Amino acid sequence: MTQAKFSRGLVPLSILSVVLVAGGFALVFFYAPNDADQGFVYKIFYLHVPLAIVALCGFVAGGVYGIRFLRKGDRTDDLRSYVAIHISLILAVGALVTGSIWAKASWGSWWVWDEPTLVSFLIVFLLYACYQPLRFSIEDPERQARYAAVFAIVGGAFVPLNFMAVRAAESLVHPRVLSTTGGSMAGSMRLTFLVCLAGMAVLFVTLNKYELTSKSASFALRRLKRRMAGDDDWVPVRRSAAPQL
Repeated sequence: MTQAKFSRGLVPLSILSVVLVAGGFALVFFYAPNDADQGFVYKIFYLHVPLAIVALCGFVAGGVYGIRFLRKGDRTDDLRSYVAIHISLILAVGALVTGSIWAKASWGSWWVWDEPTLVSFLIVFLLYACYQPLRFSIEDPERQARYAAVFAIVGGAFVPLNFMAVRAAESLVHPRVLSTTGGSMAGSMRLTFLVCLAGMAVLFVTLNKYELTSKSASFALRRLKRRMAGDDDWVPVRRSAAPQL
């Protein structure tokens, strides 16, 4: 049942992801103008910023599922929290790599330590890089899930606080694309950015559902093998029990 629930809507989501991502890249290369100062290299912005935004939102989502797991004890919430953080880490690596390329082309350096946006994002990434080592250092599935949920909640609360602190900084090199006035982007640039952001968000949801479906199928296959092997030590998984990833 859980596997079917996770896999529901995968085909249309996959198609929508391809359409939005392909459409976003088409707009980047053929519609959005070059920046007056940075030229063509500025277009990496349309990949870098959506990657960063979706990754940060995914970290927060992991914390929300962590709260749900501690409240209800439903193992699927623990799995959702793990997958959301796992995919967000991958996107965060992409954001750091594209950010470094952009920094090298624009500022002549791969990294600028006095730029608060870069450093704050790196801090968040390093924080969540500890998530999996912490989780898998605990063998007991119940304790593993509880500790991971607490970590996800604390980390998820830190993300918006960190974001607000950066927004309050006086000097920012990054453009304010999410301000109330829409930032300094022209209409064509804003449209391209929004399509790219929507594509990255839908891609995140699609990858999330694929991994949830895959892990759910793996758990079901593992339980079936134990039953067929007549494992005397096997105990049916309770609803409150967390899957051992």
